[in-house]
Amino acid sequence: MSEQRPDPLISDISAYVASHTIGSELAYDTARWCLMDSLGCALLALDFPACTKLLGPVVPTATMCGGVRVPGTSFELDPVTAAFNIGCTIRWLDYNDTWLAAEWGHPSDNLGAILASADYQDRVLGERFCVRDILTAMIKAHEIQGVLALNYAFNRIGLDHVFLVRVASAAVATGLLGGTPDQICNAVSQAWLDGGALRTYRHAPNTGSRKSWAAGDATSRGVRLALLSLTGEMGYASALSAPRWGFSAVHFEDRPIELAQPLDSYVMENVLFKISFPAEFHAQTAVEAAVLLHPEVIHRLDEIDRICLQTHESAIRIIDKTGPLRNPADRDHCLQYMVAVGLLHGDLNADHYEDAAACDPRIDRLRNRMQVSESPRYSGDYLDPNKRSIANALQVFFVDGSSTPRQEIEYPIGHRRRRDEGLPLLKSKFEANARRRFSGQQLDAVLRVFEQPQQLDALSVRDFVDLFVRAADDPKADT
Repeated sequence: MSEQRPDPLISDISAYVASHTIGSELAYDTARWCLMDSLGCALLALDFPACTKLLGPVVPTATMCGGVRVPGTSFELDPVTAAFNIGCTIRWLDYNDTWLAAEWGHPSDNLGAILASADYQDRVLGERFCVRDILTAMIKAHEIQGVLALNYAFNRIGLDHVFLVRVASAAVATGLLGGTPDQICNAVSQAWLDGGALRTYRHAPNTGSRKSWAAGDATSRGVRLALLSLTGEMGYASALSAPRWGFSAVHFEDRPIELAQPLDSYVMENVLFKISFPAEFHAQTAVEAAVLLHPEVIHRLDEIDRICLQTHESAIRIIDKTGPLRNPADRDHCLQYMVAVGLLHGDLNADHYEDAAACDPRIDRLRNRMQVSESPRYSGDYLDPNKRSIANALQVFFVDGSSTPRQEIEYPIGHRRRRDEGLPLLKSKFEANARRRFSGQQLDAVLRVFEQPQQLDALSVRDFVDLFVRAADDPKADT
């Protein structure tokens, strides 16, 4: 970086990554659950050809013998490509953790950069790294992404939240790869200079599968910027604040980008887990309400007059959709579609977004009877830092004047307020996903590794990742 002092935000992120000690055992406990859940989501994604066709080396045979491993596969790759592979599988089904504030996002998207960088250091360069180092990096990446999301709604100016993944991944990857505080500043400044991807691919009429690999792209870009900075490539001190050309001037009318609060471990401690349904998080409680009402409506579908759904403003802005839904990516971001499936089947899983399930004409008939409205209280509680609710209420009215009870759910099962209820189910979710990919002794080892936290923390990254590797001659290795 030049002799100019870096923007305060860039310096704050660098200092946090380089020297801040995480003192919260709650954060580490939650990070273990998050690591387990993220890898389970990645394993489940490997069942979907639309995902697996994107995996592996950039071009055939461009593998790296002895390189970074991709859980659930036999690939050996350079750290940048491995980060894409890992990030893509974790995010593919929209089933990993979530952070909701002024901006939304999925902080475990950063695990692509974290796991690839740590495995590269441990496996390829011989620098001893253990799972505890992964957990620390996860806590810090969650914090960077999540605290930046507290006060800045990048979505309102059309930018996608994955650019915060790039910023956080660049910071922690540079730290994991041995970068100095100045090199972390350089990488972070480069991440801001990249700007943000447009949200076009998340919204009708262009909703598409890029939203499933965009996080993999962002976290791998973070590793690339880290490696560039480690060569001594310069940074840009006023990437945020430069008049006319800086990020703030271009996107925020010179409004400074600042941290809402000091960086510590707040985000990891309060992160949201998707446990019951692979559904966009603003819809989680709506689907839960629909599942509860399923027994009361399934035998009266032809008698339904209207379905009233009260929700919060953010849900209306991004997942309130009418009209045709063209693909799984369109469907898993449609509030009405997800509620309709819950009412019809008493469940919602990833297969319900595929064409075979979506052709059921009853889904659109139910969608057409839905009336979605905003509850100002729900919108306020959503942004209240002491609540962070994600509330929905659902009630079905029949043509004879009768109705179901109004089913209101304010906190999804993955919320911190429902941790005791949710964690056993989160473990079951991981076990089910692991069984789809592994069997026998390997399955036993994968399930057992998360049962003893102290042993897990001390395990080398290489040995940990190897638990999830499939042999090259395994017919499911790279499919």
